[in-house]
Amino acid sequence: MASSYTANSSPTKGSLVSSALVESNPAVSTALQVKVLVLRGGGGHYSTYLALKASFAAHHPHWQLAPVFVDSLGVAQSDPTGETTLAESLSRAIGTRSDKFYDFILKNGFGWVHLFTLHLHKLITWLKHSIDVALLVQRWQQQPPDLVLSVVPFHNRALAESLKQAKLNVPVVTILTDFADSPPAYWAAPQTQNYLLCPTQKAVGQAIAQGVLPERVIKTSGLVIHPHFYKPQVQNIAAAKEQLGLVANRVTALVFFGANGSDTMLKIANKLAPLGDRLQLIFLCGRNQKVATQLNQIVDNYQQKENQQKENLQKENPQKIAVVEFTSEVSHYMHLSDFFIGKPGNVSISEAVAMQLPLIVERNLLTLNQERYAADWIEAHQIGLTVSTFRDIYKGVNDMIKPDNFVHYQANLKRFQNRAVFEVPQVLEKILDEGSKKSANEQTIEFSC
Repeated sequence: MASSYTANSSPTKGSLVSSALVESNPAVSTALQVKVLVLRGGGGHYSTYLALKASFAAHHPHWQLAPVFVDSLGVAQSDPTGETTLAESLSRAIGTRSDKFYDFILKNGFGWVHLFTLHLHKLITWLKHSIDVALLVQRWQQQPPDLVLSVVPFHNRALAESLKQAKLNVPVVTILTDFADSPPAYWAAPQTQNYLLCPTQKAVGQAIAQGVLPERVIKTSGLVIHPHFYKPQVQNIAAAKEQLGLVANRVTALVFFGANGSDTMLKIANKLAPLGDRLQLIFLCGRNQKVATQLNQIVDNYQQKENQQKENLQKENPQKIAVVEFTSEVSHYMHLSDFFIGKPGNVSISEAVAMQLPLIVERNLLTLNQERYAADWIEAHQIGLTVSTFRDIYKGVNDMIKPDNFVHYQANLKRFQNRAVFEVPQVLEKILDEGSKKSANEQTIEFSC
């Protein structure tokens, strides 16, 4: 049976546990070096790393987290902030970075391409396994870690094997950034002794079924999201809406497709225009400048129409839209909104649930493999609805804003208390504490080919 972890919500206790660990374990220095294997493609993996880093900085400052970037083909990347650099020459040899390619297909609504590249991705990772191991060994020899975390799939066997080859008796902890281990076996590395932190019971069952030792599987209360989703938000919502050019007391939907935005946002704007003053929209466009520019043109057109109607003494009001480019204040805009529209990204959904927003997401045969279960999860827990295509978003919104439906979704959302970002540090402390009580000779890891 997998372990289920409940964290004390008070950071003070966690800090005391961490301090006691340092004092009682000479092997742990006051500057605990924690390396985190991370991807930039898509945004969810990197946002998980940033969430962990913020949590540790606030409550466990002697834990020094630093990323080791790996693109989705297993080629290591350099950190633009200069924190780590690993085999950039190989990246240039491969050509266009696959994380950029992944972001491109998300921005342009080409998710179906990912269905074809998924198996190729896994094949290339398997073919490059020995290269990845060698690169990671070199990294560990240069900067020996006290603990290694992974928030990426596919590379976790290479991660564990590299530490063994480097003769480092260091725990490896994989933290899922998806609700489930989407087939074909993204996350689990059963031939290692890696720990696996799972956000749902389904992920726990999958890990054990794939051969991960039950005592290495730990159930958390959800996915890791940034601590600022738990902080008090602005009190005067009406004033904050008006600052965005919105109406204070109008139903507001947040349209969000992750850090890279999507052309689909334009289709949603056009489909929902007939709702007029029954709905207003906040579009978080991320780094998608093209979409932000086109949405701002729609805003200008609406403003011109509104001015003409005022001159003609017409009462009909066009829809209000606020366009926001890349922001680190997603929690603020969620706080101003009544419900969420977007793709079923696992981290984005977790953020919306934490902010008590009912959800509308798209689910069809072209939905990204790792996001399909997230859409099913929404329906199973009755915290929102799915549409087979965003061409049906008008009907979906009408169903959402029916008072009985909306109240039902909100009531179900109150059942969720995700504290994973506060649980993970305490889980890691326990793992390190248990590891310090065992000699290196008692911990032997064997790998199958």
